[in-house]
Amino acid sequence: MRIEEKLFDFIESAKCAYQAVDAVKSRLAAAGFCEVDIYSDKLVPGGKYFAVKNGSSIVAFKYKSDMKGFMISASHSDSPSFKLKFNRAPGSDYTKLEVERYGGMICYSWLDRPLSLAGRVCIDVGGAVKTALVDIDRDLAVIPSVAIHFNRGVNDGYKFNPASDMLPCIATGSVDVLELVAKELGISPSDILSHDLFLYIRERGRVIGADSEMLLAPRLDDLACVFACLEAFISADDSDSCPVLAVFDNEEVGSETKQGAASSFLCDVLSRIGGEAYGRMLESSFMISADNAHAKHPNHPELSDAHNAPVMNGGVVLKYNANQKYTTDAYSAALLKALAKRADVKIQDFANRADMLGGSTLGSISNTRVSVPTVDIGLPQLAMHSAVETCGKNDVYDAVKLLSVFYSSSIKKSGDVTEIV
Repeated sequence: MRIEEKLFDFIESAKCAYQAVDAVKSRLAAAGFCEVDIYSDKLVPGGKYFAVKNGSSIVAFKYKSDMKGFMISASHSDSPSFKLKFNRAPGSDYTKLEVERYGGMICYSWLDRPLSLAGRVCIDVGGAVKTALVDIDRDLAVIPSVAIHFNRGVNDGYKFNPASDMLPCIATGSVDVLELVAKELGISPSDILSHDLFLYIRERGRVIGADSEMLLAPRLDDLACVFACLEAFISADDSDSCPVLAVFDNEEVGSETKQGAASSFLCDVLSRIGGEAYGRMLESSFMISADNAHAKHPNHPELSDAHNAPVMNGGVVLKYNANQKYTTDAYSAALLKALAKRADVKIQDFANRADMLGGSTLGSISNTRVSVPTVDIGLPQLAMHSAVETCGKNDVYDAVKLLSVFYSSSIKKSGDVTEIV
């Protein structure tokens, strides 16, 4: 199967952060990894393990008796969406879902598309609490736009109100959405204690372009990087280092949660792996923070820096920011470029225009807990945080190649010289 079709399959299974981590778990289990309680279970040399936090973040690793350092990738499982509130307004002519925004999405891109709900539900089982994943895997809802006859200025600019404009319609007449959720789980609605349910786009990714060179799909930010990291992690050759795959939740809302990049989760896992050698291992470690980057826009090239504007299918993007929104520095960039040369993949530089603020990502946040040289990379894409985004097909292939070489390598230091072996 071609990589782009494997990517589309992965995205289709990863409806929200909970399903994304479940999809990663399934791939890891098929490759011989097993789940471990990082705080109590024994780690056996030669073992392949993963630990999960909150059902929405995961760290996987291969454990060996003599490891020189860590080779870590970090990406994120969440994407901007709408989260279902718990209390629902009664329906009359229509039933609408009461939702609130999660992250910073482009609101208008969600209008007039087939939608559904996925996430997790907490269930009462005889006074105890059981968690279950749920996906209403059918076209369920739509957020209808207002006809231009009633909003004639919409093409002149319109500010969408999330409390009124962005409410999904699921029925004509009155329906309790939790009855639909309960039916999917084979339980009574009264058994549902609470839930974390998100809207998702019911569209499969597709290949587009004159030469079939572009990919159009929901949640490319950041599932394309999760996919590339996972593909490389599973297929990479062994090295003297411990390969680590980290996928965090809540990047889109700042990462400062118990399962986010600012939590102790990664540090807890790495310190358990390293034991007494943990500090020494950090000195020979390297992290790649993988989160997509802005490609030069075909209709608005003026929004990009004149000399640091990556394009789709131009190669993996290396991201810089003087104020440390991205953690790349001269040293980590040099290591990444050495890996890219070994992998025979192209690298593009990205920096925002000096008069425009950009977003932040996982690298600098993770470094507050795990202090290792880190570089920020990503795939160049258009329409970041739209319901459907666009990236270059060749860049996905290059990312997998680059990360495979990364995971198959180790860092060796001798004085002021660093060698990738």
